Amino acid sequence: MARYTGPTSRIARRFGEPIFGPDKVLSKKSYAPGQHGSSRRRGKKSEYGVQLDEKQKAKFTYGILEKQFSNLYKEALRRKGITGEILLQLCELRLDNVVYRLGIAPTRRAARQFVSHRHITVNGNLVNIPSYALGVGDVISVRERSKSMEAINNSISNNSNQMEWLEFNPDTKTGKVIASPERIQIPENINEQLIVELYSK
Repeated sequence: MARYTGPTSRIARRFGEPIFGPDKVLSKKSYAPGQHGSSRRRGKKSEYGVQLDEKQKAKFTYGILEKQFSNLYKEALRRKGITGEILLQLCELRLDNVVYRLGIAPTRRAARQFVSHRHITVNGNLVNIPSYALGVGDVISVRERSKSMEAINNSISNNSNQMEWLEFNPDTKTGKVIASPERIQIPENINEQLIVELYSK
């Protein structure tokens, strides 16, 4: 399965949530997409269907492919603690997500582009792998020659959400992971326990 690059509003309407960020279409059309989306009467979903939907929502939210997501789950299983919470923590600590959380990019999709196009450094080294796993103490910066980019500067100027587990200096365009995110610090509306139950079958 290739990474989803289609209409984001359609997916947001499918789940009834702005999983790609604020979406004007969602407020106007809160029903499912498709010709009969507003009138279709759907039967009660099976337990498997509900669990699968939750996994799909998480994958779309973070822009992660199935194999990558499965590997993150296996890594979460190996670690001590609550598997579902660790899974979300691993998703949050991906480089593309942290670039987004710092406000360097307005969306996760834009963050992946910035990383892939070599605009981001980690601990002073260029990293162009969006899935790169960060840890506490890692320093994330905008590459010196990329600091004048309008898209980056606009995103930083418009960002008003500072995460408690990150620190960011907008003047130097440098951020740092100061702690692993707790579940309460992750704003995404994802029921991670349903994902754990799905993989446990």
